[in-house]
Amino acid sequence: MRGLLAAAVAFVVACAPLSAHSAGAKHGKDKKARKDYREIVLPTGTNLHLELRSALASDASQVEDTVRARLRKPLAVEGRTILPAGTQVVGYVTDVERSGRISGRAALALRFTVVRHDGEEYDMRTRTIEREADSTKGKDAAKVGIGAGAGAAVGAVLGGGSGAATGAAIGAAAGTGAVLATKGEDVRLEVGTPLDTQLTAPLRIWVATR
Repeated sequence: MRGLLAAAVAFVVACAPLSAHSAGAKHGKDKKARKDYREIVLPTGTNLHLELRSALASDASQVEDTVRARLRKPLAVEGRTILPAGTQVVGYVTDVERSGRISGRAALALRFTVVRHDGEEYDMRTRTIEREADSTKGKDAAKVGIGAGAGAAVGAVLGGGSGAATGAAIGAAAGTGAVLATKGEDVRLEVGTPLDTQLTAPLRIWVATR
């Protein structure tokens, strides 16, 4: 009895890899073997006009976060549409810089690595898309100037010319303190934001010949 059980277990173990391989081969059967499909190559430098489908922000996103987008405009070769508008592309966040209170502007970078078409996924490479927050130097200078002006006005009322100079210094210091306590601008990319990039390697797509 034990001999029969052992033989049965051995048979199942031996057949398992074969079954798994067969299932994988069936699932992995792609369009290369079909006569009604042919390979089209989109060359390096092809422009991709995208529309973001994932909201991103320099104060919330993390490196390697998934990013989704879709084509705003179709990609065509010799007048024939290969990838229609709405085709999904997927990538990830490559870099995030948080805004600082003293120095450093917020920044965000991403790129795309996969395109989905006709039930298949294809690897692709694109240029990195980078966005940097607007500089706050002008706003910071205004804050310091307002502080100095207000301080000078108060000082002049209280102590004449010398009081104005002292008040200006105190006001400027107060303005500088406000700048240091204020966090810089963040980079925010909302759903629907248009993005433009280019292929940095040829993209091979199998398309129906009819």
